[in-house]
Amino acid sequence: MSSTASGKSGTWRNWGGNVVARPAREVEPASVEELAAAVRRAAEDGLKVKAVGTGHSFTSIAATDGVLIRPQLLTGIRNIDRDTMTVTVEAGTPLKRLNMALAREGLSLTNMGDIMEQTVSGATSTGTHGTGRESASIAAQIKGLELVTADGSVLVCSEKENPEVFAAARIGLGALGIVTAITFAVEPIFLLTAREEPMPFEKVLAEFDELWAENEHFEFYWFPHTGSTNTKRNNRSAGPRRPVSQVKGWVEDELLSNGVFQVAQWVGQAVPATIPAIAQVSSKALSARTYTDIPFRVFTSPRRVRFVEMEYAVPRAAVTEVLRELKAAVERSGLRVSFPVEVRTAPADDITLSTASGRDSAYIAVHMVRGTAYQAYFTAAERIFTAHEGRPHWGKIHTRDAEYFARVYPRFGEFTALRDRLDPDRLFQNDYLRRVLGQ
Repeated sequence: MSSTASGKSGTWRNWGGNVVARPAREVEPASVEELAAAVRRAAEDGLKVKAVGTGHSFTSIAATDGVLIRPQLLTGIRNIDRDTMTVTVEAGTPLKRLNMALAREGLSLTNMGDIMEQTVSGATSTGTHGTGRESASIAAQIKGLELVTADGSVLVCSEKENPEVFAAARIGLGALGIVTAITFAVEPIFLLTAREEPMPFEKVLAEFDELWAENEHFEFYWFPHTGSTNTKRNNRSAGPRRPVSQVKGWVEDELLSNGVFQVAQWVGQAVPATIPAIAQVSSKALSARTYTDIPFRVFTSPRRVRFVEMEYAVPRAAVTEVLRELKAAVERSGLRVSFPVEVRTAPADDITLSTASGRDSAYIAVHMVRGTAYQAYFTAAERIFTAHEGRPHWGKIHTRDAEYFARVYPRFGEFTALRDRLDPDRLFQNDYLRRVLGQ
């Protein structure tokens, strides 16, 4: 798969193409023992260690000039326990494989993000999430995990075993050790009915609280330079299953959402003045539709247009104000933004460095096509997000540092103290962690 592609001479690149690393060596361990040995050997050789997933982070969170651990061989389901309704899965397993394997067993995760290319450990370690009124991020569904720490020992954590490590390591940023297996809560597979429909921007903002309260999963996309949004509500359904037909699915998900959208991006890059007009057309291209299917077919969709992204979690109560400020900033700036802004929500959770830690949150994501100058737009957006004590997604572009995080995360010191204990010599350090966690 191209997103894991490492180029010639040991060069590793992320999916967005904005991060490049040249590790001293790469290791593909076939077992937890092999991984632990690679960690011990790196320490002896004075090299830093980082595990990498499919490269879907836009930050350099996985970059290293030391030892790069590739988890391709650490994949598959270890155990399904129907008494406790949990599944234990190897860390390198792609979410797509997990979702399909669970579906065959008549099981499902409760909630998921909007793509499923990432590995389970990469997705959870960076706080990947979907949208939900009661159901939170993927990491919030973790019931236990196995971690190789800096001295090469294997630590098993759950609410009962090493609970203080469990509190933090579910979203551990790769700073506490290398996750080798994760135990997720699962439930019997269910059906979701998705209702997608265009709605004016002002109407969505005016009715946001009701839309959030009335739907298990509500999200919307706003097209900058327009007053239009596309809304999506996902709710559990008694059935019957009525998936999107293959032809209709291809037209809407591949042709419009990926193909025509890609062409529109190329035109916009070549002639930026056309972007507002293209945005008007794009915002009207996707018509209303309703379909019912198993969860991963409703929550996730293919993303073939390569982009870079910034996403912040703001207090849910502030979301409409933040969006109005963002709209005004785009209109004021003369910026040409060809990618829709994505808005989702999550309930408060109890994970130390979760973007929703201790507060009900709304997520606002801004995107630019890979290769375009995104700095002016992202800087303007970030200024608005941080004025509302926003917390950036750990795997998406931001300029915040440890000093800022100590202010917006009440339990920040708890995490850094745990890191001091588990990785005193900073074996898992890299430039990104130095910036966001401090020395």
